[in-house]
Amino acid sequence: MPMTDAPPPQRRRDSERTRGDILQAALEEFSSMGHSGARVDRIAARAGVSKPMIYDYFGSKDDIYAAALREAYVQIRRGEAQLALDPNNPRAAVRELVHFTMDHFRRKPWFIRLLNSENLMGGKTVAQLSDAADIQSVLVTRLSEVLAQGKRHGVFRRDVDPVECLTSAPMEHFRHLAERRVSGSS
Repeated sequence: MPMTDAPPPQRRRDSERTRGDILQAALEEFSSMGHSGARVDRIAARAGVSKPMIYDYFGSKDDIYAAALREAYVQIRRGEAQLALDPNNPRAAVRELVHFTMDHFRRKPWFIRLLNSENLMGGKTVAQLSDAADIQSVLVTRLSEVLAQGKRHGVFRRDVDPVECLTSAPMEHFRHLAERRVSGSS
């Protein structure tokens, strides 16, 4: 095979893929180190990009954190949107939602750690996300329909709030994990 002196072809960066790589690296960094302990240079190293490139894409460390937090919510909501929650079988629908949520937490352990980090900061970043309500609203609407049907059929109590129901799953999962760690069981 003849050798040539031609330079190797330049690889063009796929902007969306690069953004996704940065977000995934940020999810891992912020969830393992918390907001104050996270370092942009480690995010860059994990994503395989330069530190200035991260700032080009996102602006500041706080902006990267906000984008990563938003991405965490988008990922879980995207999966939930694909669930076939049957409002005519409310018990099975809630069971399916809980099963999906727990499976998501097992597959993406950074999710709970990131939420814990945000909670330690008083939820200030998630409160500032301009589309946070939109991200949540589809699932809240679907769950409201399921809960309403369950209430009509006497399956669920009348005072069950869909938002409370959604937020209690991560807390219950965290409590379960903490109890397992304290008791030494796996």
